[in-house]
Amino acid sequence: MRLYPTGPAGTRAAALAAALLLLAGAGPAVADDGRPDRDFTIEDPRVTESSGLAASRAHPGVYWTHNDSDDGPYVFAVDSRTGKTLATITMRGVGEPRDVEAISIGPDGDIYVGDIGDNLDGTWSHVWIYRFPEPKQLRDATVDAVQYDVKYADGARNAEALMVHPKTGRVYIASKNEDGGGLYEGPAKLTAGAVNTFRRVDEVPWVTDGAFSPDGKRLVLRSYFSAREYAFENGRLGEDRSVAAPFQRQAESVTYTADGSALMFGSEGARSDVVRVEVAGGGSGGDQDRGKPSGSGGAGGEAGDQGDGGEDSGKGGAGLGAAIVVGAGLLWFALRRKRG
Repeated sequence: MRLYPTGPAGTRAAALAAALLLLAGAGPAVADDGRPDRDFTIEDPRVTESSGLAASRAHPGVYWTHNDSDDGPYVFAVDSRTGKTLATITMRGVGEPRDVEAISIGPDGDIYVGDIGDNLDGTWSHVWIYRFPEPKQLRDATVDAVQYDVKYADGARNAEALMVHPKTGRVYIASKNEDGGGLYEGPAKLTAGAVNTFRRVDEVPWVTDGAFSPDGKRLVLRSYFSAREYAFENGRLGEDRSVAAPFQRQAESVTYTADGSALMFGSEGARSDVVRVEVAGGGSGGDQDRGKPSGSGGAGGEAGDQGDGGEDSGKGGAGLGAAIVVGAGLLWFALRRKRG
């Protein structure tokens, strides 16, 4: 659940956010060529707060997602070809989810769901991770899930990003803080019925979601206005570079495609868009900003990208990029004043 500012500062922030949406234009067009892993819109009216995204390992072109708080123990399988829900999974044996924020798939094919949100930064003495095998058949089902209790070695905190390493199976959590968060490493193996202590191993910026590449050599972390991809080796962050994240209404989720050729960026809201961003060389490239949205522009486009319209088109993109950057700065300033 999000806490939105109210009063004069909140009103200014809302107005600025609305202006940014107008500047960004319409959402990306849904691919009509029938291919998977393209831009798509989540059509299910039940999914209004898609807060996590994970590419299926067993079903090509399918993405697992879930709502934020105030929902039940549900996970949805969405077909990227159509945006339709193919299966609704109900987790049994996990109690009542509190603030589900992230989803990831491990090397064993199990789905991990992170009930790790804490909007008051320290209210909950512990958070939870739920785990169940990815279904072999896509149909509505109730499954038994394992529940793990999680605490942080340095005290409770808010988090929205949970990532399972695709080779080691180790679970990582990135905490969320406007002044910078931490990357937390779980034990080598999670244990049910006992406390699983996560320890801070690195520093990260403001993070709303993250994902490992299929080979486990890269970790992408996104925020509301940007994303960065890090080299990942021996459980630690290495060199990082910018990724051309799309501007979205409430940028909440990210995952690599199953083949690692692109990133899929998601957002909250009814009929929210998922935008594909190509990863040059399957993730290996130069030091320039990485990737390019595959949609038809609008909210899915990177500010400053030039299309086929020649010099004038390039100038227009640059102007749009400047407007979005300035607007984002004003929005950020208004939010900080409200919190001050």
